[in-house]
Amino acid sequence: MAEISKLSEATFQKEVLEAGMPVLVDFTAVWCQPCKMLDPVVKQLADQWEGKVKVVKLDVDENPQIAMDYTVMGVPTLMLFKQGQPVERVTGFQPKDRLEKKFSPHLN
Repeated sequence: MAEISKLSEATFQKEVLEAGMPVLVDFTAVWCQPCKMLDPVVKQLADQWEGKVKVVKLDVDENPQIAMDYTVMGVPTLMLFKQGQPVERVTGFQPKDRLEKKFSPHLN
């Protein structure tokens, strides 16, 4: 099972921007129903991509500055970072196959 760690503004720089591998950030909120629906899908992707992609969660209510920095207007938003730069984003609930199609080209 891949571990999905929760980030904060204090850990974002090190965990995402300075990471040696691509990082998928799940921008989420506890009150968000689509986020809860997306959770199992994100867990599956984390397991599937273990060793290739680090998957992390960021609560937008606890970390509003990061959400603003990356113009996250709605949750859930999944954003893939490579070498510290956002290269792809998906907002709203999406089925797993659609997420794979969107993010996979960036994983090679």
